[in-house]
Amino acid sequence: MASRMGKRYLNDYSDEELRKQADDLENAVTLPVNVEIKANHRVLNLSEVESYLKKARKIGLQECGCRVEKRNCNAPRNVCISIDPSDDYFSKNARYQARESTLKQALEALRKSHEAGLVHMAYTMKGEDRVSLICSCCPCCCSTLGGLLRFGIATKVLTSKFVAEENDEKCLRCGRCAERCVFGARSFEAGELVIDSSRCFGCGLCVSTCPVGAITLRHRT
Repeated sequence: MASRMGKRYLNDYSDEELRKQADDLENAVTLPVNVEIKANHRVLNLSEVESYLKKARKIGLQECGCRVEKRNCNAPRNVCISIDPSDDYFSKNARYQARESTLKQALEALRKSHEAGLVHMAYTMKGEDRVSLICSCCPCCCSTLGGLLRFGIATKVLTSKFVAEENDEKCLRCGRCAERCVFGARSFEAGELVIDSSRCFGCGLCVSTCPVGAITLRHRT
């Protein structure tokens, strides 16, 4: 999968739509899901996403509004998660089949979307001081991820706590990780794997793709 930087899609967002979406956001950060995270020589079995959800008093689950509207891909739709949603959340998002979810159902939705190659992102909306939304984003429909990739500014806006680390001795040079990387952090040149860590956001897609476990996540220094 080549980098989506600068790529446009048939049913794409206008610049005005992207600006409006961005104006509602305070922060966006990528999150790894259900992959082993190597941090300070410790292996953590649970991802950041699960820790967010376990602290929630209530969880909402709905279809991805971006994919419902844009329909540029057939990735899973019923994967957008709201943490401690407001009382009117379910009525406001009825068109996207919003409903209350159990922790197990929410984690299963995240596993399904991770397998499909979607990037899990946590959003903090303006005026709030906590993560309230966890989306499973694709580059072709998602207004935030797609917009950042379109204009090549993902590295200037997105943040993450983790970065992928390679075990060069175990790597098969099969190219699967490069095909799965949305951000173009991995590519092959003259048969050799080239990694640009500045473009890696620790989403974990390459980790679960590697057939020999040659990739782990570590805290970004």
